[in-house]
Amino acid sequence: MERKEFLRTLGAGAAFAITFPCLGSCSKDSTVEGDIVTPPTDVDFTIDLESAEAAKLANNGGFILKNLVVVVKNLEGEFVAATQICSHEQYDQVRFINQDGGFFYCDVHGSKFSQTGTPLNEIPNSTSKALKIYNTALEGSILRVYE
Repeated sequence: MERKEFLRTLGAGAAFAITFPCLGSCSKDSTVEGDIVTPPTDVDFTIDLESAEAAKLANNGGFILKNLVVVVKNLEGEFVAATQICSHEQYDQVRFINQDGGFFYCDVHGSKFSQTGTPLNEIPNSTSKALKIYNTALEGSILRVYE
């Protein structure tokens, strides 16, 4: 039986019910919640850890977003900074997940990266490029994030 004949036997309503969800999920923009942006260059900024801006960095596993960078106080209490731009397709949706030791995650296509930027999963049609990690330096209550 050919596809057209099969669909005719199902009826238009059933065919629509079966094919519409598939077509919707195949659309590239159907689940995307971020923007495609260029990764930042010449990153060099500071955060006063005593400021309201840094409140989420008071606890291990907390993170903030600043200048397209995810700044994290990891589960061991160390500061780590990574680009907020996923290396898979340049969406600005990278966040820190404080599970399984802590990792960076992009919810657009499910890319996962270690705290050193190494890809932790294979995304179809991906180049498996590492996530950009920035240097951090703490002096008193001032955290510097830089390249």
